[in-house]
Amino acid sequence: MTTAVAMRDVESTVGDFTTDLRRLREEIGTMIVGQETIIEGVLMCLLGGGHALLEGVPGLGKTMLVRTLAETIHANFSRIQFTPDLMPADIVGTNVITEDHGGKRFEFQKGPIFANILLADEINRATPKTQSALLEAMSEGSVTVAKQTYQLEKPFFVLATQNPLEMEGTYPLPEAQLDRFFFKLVVEYPNKANLHTIIDRTTTDDVPKPKAVIEKARILEMRELVRKVPLARQIQDYAVRVVLATHPENPESTAMSKQFMRYGASPRGLQSVILAAKIRALLEGRYAVSIDDIRHVAAPALRHRMIMNFEGEAEGIRTDAIIAEILKATKET
Repeated sequence: MTTAVAMRDVESTVGDFTTDLRRLREEIGTMIVGQETIIEGVLMCLLGGGHALLEGVPGLGKTMLVRTLAETIHANFSRIQFTPDLMPADIVGTNVITEDHGGKRFEFQKGPIFANILLADEINRATPKTQSALLEAMSEGSVTVAKQTYQLEKPFFVLATQNPLEMEGTYPLPEAQLDRFFFKLVVEYPNKANLHTIIDRTTTDDVPKPKAVIEKARILEMRELVRKVPLARQIQDYAVRVVLATHPENPESTAMSKQFMRYGASPRGLQSVILAAKIRALLEGRYAVSIDDIRHVAAPALRHRMIMNFEGEAEGIRTDAIIAEILKATKET
């Protein structure tokens, strides 16, 4: 195969990826108004093989977003409303006694976790035991009941939500479990123009309906392509130095990091940055990662993996402010 033919094949593959991803974004955009950054972030999590944590007040369309995503890729959708009395068996399923030809036997009844797209609504309202059952499935892609392991169908994507306002009676996710999420996305309140559009779409008899634009098998193909995107050593080194700068004891750290941070982002955070940057490059029609791609995805990939010290908590410092300072201070070469 000549170099020219190989280049045409690469350009065609990247073009197909970009076209499919943009079709997904546009179709989801027919239902979700004014949340382009959130839609992009959710799709990055899906294509990166990770899971998303959405933080925002109720009524901003988080459930609609996940349901629409499932419909646009022709996937199974399931929703779990987390409550303090929810048990692990309510999520993963349990063995029940059934009668068969005059005898009795145990039969596994699958729980709502057996879906392609799962909305874990208000995950911080469930007890740590129940949270762990979900997070184990997120990490392993399977569940184990009575020593029997059941594989979850791929793609398996969890979008968990939490309300930042009502914190009484909740069980905040420990830092080690937050690290399981590819991105943490903060859902902002829509502006005036977007609110008008929301009203126009939802209070009339002409409500738009999403349609499937690609098959879920295509998502698995797109995931494979993401990992084949080349990464220059210089770009990788920049991403490494950005993550190291979140650690207060590291020479790469900035003034705010030294003053307000307790622990920095984990290596899993660096993996998320790299994969998300590769997806962003493909979305822009490029088959190579740039410095700008790293900067674009750093905040959602790292913000939930950084632990503030007492002074940072008392001052109300946001991890996004520290990440912004790090990106500004870290040299490209």
